[in-house]
Amino acid sequence: MNVDLPTPARALAIAAHPDDVEFGCGATLARWAAAGCAIHHLVCTDGSKGTWDAEADIAALVATRQAEQRDASRALGGDGDVVFLGWPDGELDSGLRQRWQVAYWIRRLRPDVVLGHDPWKRYRLHPDHRHAGFLTVDGVVAARDPHFFPEQALPHHRPSALLLFEADEPDHVETADEAALERKLAALEAHRSQLRSTMHVDADDPAAVEQLDAFRRRVRDRLAEHGALAGEPLGEAFKAITAL
Repeated sequence: MNVDLPTPARALAIAAHPDDVEFGCGATLARWAAAGCAIHHLVCTDGSKGTWDAEADIAALVATRQAEQRDASRALGGDGDVVFLGWPDGELDSGLRQRWQVAYWIRRLRPDVVLGHDPWKRYRLHPDHRHAGFLTVDGVVAARDPHFFPEQALPHHRPSALLLFEADEPDHVETADEAALERKLAALEAHRSQLRSTMHVDADDPAAVEQLDAFRRRVRDRLAEHGALAGEPLGEAFKAITAL
């Protein structure tokens, strides 16, 4: 199990939905940002199905989730500059058009490290996570080679590392300290529209405070499990690919 890449100058996290980055690699981005890394988010879908309310105003939900994602970026130490590709939630495809977009942003932002969903995770239910993972991998390949999408008129770019979160077979841990954990929690809680459906916190329930505490404990416990893979107190685990 390898531990801790050198802090990159720039990192790009690619996710299917608003809040996926924070769950998958929020502590890592927070620790890197505190050390001077410029962190960027790219969100593939509009998050429009992220509610249990059948009568929800979908346009309002999309706007809310974008604002929440920008707040989450700031909570991690970023500047709130988030790229939204805007594909309909639940209908993402890993097609050529989407690959073009991801490659474009990798070339434009020029990250040293790209982070994203592991597309090969077994028994994954949500198709958007699979497709976002493949777009991350395929986008890295397209961005690095000059003869892919020459009409973009951007220089090709080869990141130094690709870190895949949600991996079945992690081989790399990025350590987390208490400050990074607190920033991860703050970023997750910035996604207020997801408190009930994702974090199981009902703001109208008298037990909401206890529910939020339980959610925070689950996040800490997850980081403890990941850190233990490398003999560390806290961390986030990835499949690392460095031969790019």
